[in-house]
Amino acid sequence: MKISDDIHNYYEKLVLDHFEELKVEENYDIDFIADLTCIVLNQLPTRYIRHEVDMAFYLPASERFEMESKVKVAVVKALDFMKTHPSA
Repeated sequence: MKISDDIHNYYEKLVLDHFEELKVEENYDIDFIADLTCIVLNQLPTRYIRHEVDMAFYLPASERFEMESKVKVAVVKALDFMKTHPSA
């Protein structure tokens, strides 16, 4: 059974947006980024959505700020972990 290609975790977008801000692709190879993404997302709660526009319209600014803050903390922790465990 397949649920839908439209359903995804909103935190994935926030993580990728933050990676773009940090220019992660310019500093790390694809394997490092894939591992980093998994480590980051495993630290975060899930927030499943179908349409990005729903989150933009219904999500209060305070909640979005909190979600973005969680992403930033998770990325810092994951980068620290990856740097101290290079074979992880």
